[in-house]
Amino acid sequence: MAGVVDNVIGQVEAHLVEQFGGASAGAASVTFLGLEPIVVQAFVAAAPRPNRSAAGDADTLLHLVSVGCSRAPMADPTEMVADPQRGPRAEIVVVLRPTGGGVPAGLHRSVAVLAAAPAVEGVVLAPDGIVDLAEPMWQGCAFTAVLLGESAVPDLTLGQPRDPVRFLEAVPITATEAAWVRVRGADELRAAWVEAQVDPRDPGRRAVAL
Repeated sequence: MAGVVDNVIGQVEAHLVEQFGGASAGAASVTFLGLEPIVVQAFVAAAPRPNRSAAGDADTLLHLVSVGCSRAPMADPTEMVADPQRGPRAEIVVVLRPTGGGVPAGLHRSVAVLAAAPAVEGVVLAPDGIVDLAEPMWQGCAFTAVLLGESAVPDLTLGQPRDPVRFLEAVPITATEAAWVRVRGADELRAAWVEAQVDPRDPGRRAVAL
């Protein structure tokens, strides 16, 4: 089984290098008790290749991507026996507009916490889902949860019978925005951002008035 896991992780790493056009600009490894380490890779680049424009530096974004969540399929904790091969797999992507100060302090760990949630808490990560961190995603910010959605990184196809690895963008949100999603739904929050001209990738953005 170790060989299968190593193969998945190696494919994820190669996939990210291919999509972002080179090696990461830095990485941090975070270990949780009883789990294999979660590595968080940082890429400072435009959108991944299929979505890349020719607009230049204006489109340059900071991407933090987990490597390790997809080691095993995500499983419903109520299931008596988890299938070690079949089931959804995912990695976490956080995309922010660079501020000139590098990766915000504490963000590497927050991404790793999100990526470890399936193994630690039995969470199945999926678009439109909310994951609460119960603390700021990085030092000094107001965001204590994330809204999951599709990312620009394409799925990674694995050999049968394994499901592909999905790369889910985790958008930082406030506790108020998380409550809004629970009542009104994810699409309503996204529509509110558009209407208020709020850029959800701006690390210094205001919370949308709901």
